[in-house]
Amino acid sequence: MAWVLLLLAGLLEVGWAIGMKFTEGFTRLWPSVFTVAGIVASMLLLSQAAKALPIGTAYGVWVGIGAAGAAIVGMAVLGEPATAARIFFVVLLLVAVVGLKATSGH
Repeated sequence: MAWVLLLLAGLLEVGWAIGMKFTEGFTRLWPSVFTVAGIVASMLLLSQAAKALPIGTAYGVWVGIGAAGAAIVGMAVLGEPATAARIFFVVLLLVAVVGLKATSGH
């Protein structure tokens, strides 16, 4: 169950990271409200997952999902450059996430 919570926390991190782009420096009310709600929910789920998982693993996986997911959404939806180098490093992030899970002992 901890891994499911961590996956959801990571997906919420993608959501709030992308949401920050739409807050325009937290000057737009509703994008800001949804972004802050996403941050809080993501942190709460991370903290629940960290009860059962090593914190280094939980935090690393959470950050990896968020960073890779935000980069992928940025390239696929927001028109950010999808260069070979960027894609390579996103793949490295995902490999690191899988590696952390595989070596966590849980």
